[in-house]
Amino acid sequence: MGGMVGSRKKKLPVFKMSDEHRLKIANSNILNCLIKHAIGEDSEKPMTATQVSAGLALLKKILPDLSAIEISGDADNPVKMTMIVTGVPRPEDDSSKN
Repeated sequence: MGGMVGSRKKKLPVFKMSDEHRLKIANSNILNCLIKHAIGEDSEKPMTATQVSAGLALLKKILPDLSAIEISGDADNPVKMTMIVTGVPRPEDDSSKN
């Protein structure tokens, strides 16, 4: 009945990155390269898909996962959030120029 009898997946040892390694990643040029690639400023030598994946994996080791952050407050002191969006110009409305 099935060729998987007796085979089990082995758990890999957990890798704990040292603070020294985290600092080296943080001080590297990885983030700048990824940003230039994302906005198209790396036309001389574009990053490969493998380089992008590796860069993102390294950044995940040093940057906090913001999706896991919970912001809370109390009723007497509510949290005020302001969001500023920049970089995307709105198209001009030609109908208002009549």
